[in-house]
Amino acid sequence: MKKRALVVCPGRGTYNAAELGYLRRYYATRPDIVATVDAVRKANGQVPVSELDSAEKYAPSVHMTGDNASPLIYACAMADFAAIDRDRFDIVAVTGNSMGWYLALACAGILDLEAGARLVNNMGGLMHEHGTGGQVVWSMIDENWNTQLDKLQFINDLSAKAKLVSGIHVHVSIRLGGMIVFAADDAGLKWLSEHLPKDDRFPLRLMHHAAFHSPLLDHIVPMARAIHDASDFGRGTIPAIDGQGRIWSPGAFGRDAIYDYTLGAQLTDSYDFTRAVQVAAAEFAPDTIIVLGPGTTLGAPTAQALIASGWRGLSGKADFQSRQTNDPILMSMGMEDQRGWAES
Repeated sequence: MKKRALVVCPGRGTYNAAELGYLRRYYATRPDIVATVDAVRKANGQVPVSELDSAEKYAPSVHMTGDNASPLIYACAMADFAAIDRDRFDIVAVTGNSMGWYLALACAGILDLEAGARLVNNMGGLMHEHGTGGQVVWSMIDENWNTQLDKLQFINDLSAKAKLVSGIHVHVSIRLGGMIVFAADDAGLKWLSEHLPKDDRFPLRLMHHAAFHSPLLDHIVPMARAIHDASDFGRGTIPAIDGQGRIWSPGAFGRDAIYDYTLGAQLTDSYDFTRAVQVAAAEFAPDTIIVLGPGTTLGAPTAQALIASGWRGLSGKADFQSRQTNDPILMSMGMEDQRGWAES
């Protein structure tokens, strides 16, 4: 009997030095998806993703910028999605984090592969050229991946306080499992660095990231709509859950509505990845969650979102890790020892 699977798509920041050569390692004998993304890049006079992936050395100034990182991640993730064993898994829903919404649209069949590549490539370029501000990550969980209520209250109070400070713009950008991602302008980033408690890892400034999912990107919306119209969007074949926890079921939505969200609120409003995962898990009752590569950073936030909702009785990190050793409930295709669990 097939297992019901929820697929989770990665966002920016998931193709790092360890991922260099991801396409070459896993998909050298399956060039069709990479070729489609390369064709989009070549049509725009850009370096093909296959060439970026084959570089001798990882260069942050090249591989981390939005114009290059976005299509690289798209190619890796879509190749992983195609590699999932459909004889063992029935994909019942897809969701994603941040840019992962564009990937989810392609996985869901709302965009075809080429249209998805164009959207990701163009949006990556717009963010690289016209994005403003930045993002900062801060953790709210304890060692067992449970949300600390005092830290949650601190975040709420800090957000309210920031609104009263003149000359800064600070917004909650992403709710990412046990972490909060802030979007801010330069003055707001400085203010956050002074007001967020520090430990050995957080707060963490995300390099080459603009103030995604905040009003600081209002100016990107007309630019994006000028180079994309609604004609690329179709009815879909798999339900997709967006950053507000809304379910887009095949054939049950209007083309204009999903276009307006994707090139509107998805850019300028807070993205609740935690809620997206929780809604998908509650409404579609998956047996397992498959997190697409590249990278290994999205598995923990996905598990933390499930823990926060008590999905299937999950109580914390130790409980999650114990279940992973017997009958895995989460498969991260960016991890060498786990991708075989999902591949055909």
